Amino acid sequence: MGKNNNSHSSEKKKLGEVFRVFFKLGLLGFGGPAVHIALMEEEVVRKRNWMPQQQFLDLVGATNLIPGPNSTEMTMHCGYERAGTKGLVLAGACFILPAVCITGLIAWAYQQYGSLPQVQPFIYGIKPAVLSIIAMAMLGLGKKAIKSVQLAVIGLLSLLAVLIGFHEILVFFAAGALGVLLYLVKKGTALQGLFPLPFLQVSAAAMDGFNWQVFWVFLKVGAILYGSGYVLFAFLDAELVATGLISRQTLVDAIAVGQFTPGPVFSAATFIGWQLGGIGGAIAATIGIFLPSFLFVALLRPLLPLLQRSGSMRTFLDTVNVVAIAVIAAVLLEMSKESLADWRTMLIGLVGISSSYFFPRLNSAFIVLGGALLGFVLYQF
Repeated sequence: MGKNNNSHSSEKKKLGEVFRVFFKLGLLGFGGPAVHIALMEEEVVRKRNWMPQQQFLDLVGATNLIPGPNSTEMTMHCGYERAGTKGLVLAGACFILPAVCITGLIAWAYQQYGSLPQVQPFIYGIKPAVLSIIAMAMLGLGKKAIKSVQLAVIGLLSLLAVLIGFHEILVFFAAGALGVLLYLVKKGTALQGLFPLPFLQVSAAAMDGFNWQVFWVFLKVGAILYGSGYVLFAFLDAELVATGLISRQTLVDAIAVGQFTPGPVFSAATFIGWQLGGIGGAIAATIGIFLPSFLFVALLRPLLPLLQRSGSMRTFLDTVNVVAIAVIAAVLLEMSKESLADWRTMLIGLVGISSSYFFPRLNSAFIVLGGALLGFVLYQF
């Protein structure tokens, strides 16, 4: 009996940790997937040692191979590592919930008043602050990911490919295939050693009174979408604007809300769902776009040990990990063009990098909040 009580107490403690970490990230995770992953690496690897950095990198690589929002799927992987299946569900829900609630409130105000609140002074400072977080995370993960000259070369080629316009997912799979091919050539192994990842399908349970039109649109998007919020924009433009369900301006505003609120950019679905069907539409859209991620991650978990034990797939994951760093570098460069527009933003970025370098244990949330405050002050000049 005592042993069972201790086991239950230990599980409860771990779930409590998962709740605190990912609810906080959901509240303070401004800046998009690259920043979210940087914040997670700080929380679960450096601060709490839930897993070694190599395992964290493997999970980052794995999330890039399945559809859905990468950073949200990373929360689920991290939650699973700490507290099993319950941790997977809890971590994902805690990360999503704050963004969805904030977005829902903004969506209600937008429907009532027809415009977004004025947040430009704060965004002005947040953007360069999150750039500093991305830069430090990229350096830390890059040291672990680049294990050989071959991987460094593949990483550089991947960075160039992304910068000149190749789709990120194409680069991931092409680079991974190249890495495996070089590995097999070195070993003199026949190419039939390769095997494809399984194709995953999801199905939805019937729910009485549910807004099926909104739900199915966003379930389809969540099940097949790779990439960033900008890719989400293209999908929803085809699904909703082209069919006359919403205006393009509403879609633009929805993506903007997803960008300037914390948590996943995919919370823009909540905003759009509200415009389509009030609170019921918001709930349907939110469940639809995030449900596939929970299913994909749960189905992928049993495969990861098999992939890591296979020499070919170990090489594939190592290569994909390097490409993930290259994609983060590309995001950093693109964001820098937009965010470091003058001496004020450069100063905020420099302060952020200096803070991370000289105070490595400083919580990144303080850098984001400090950047917002500095941005608000300097924006007035």
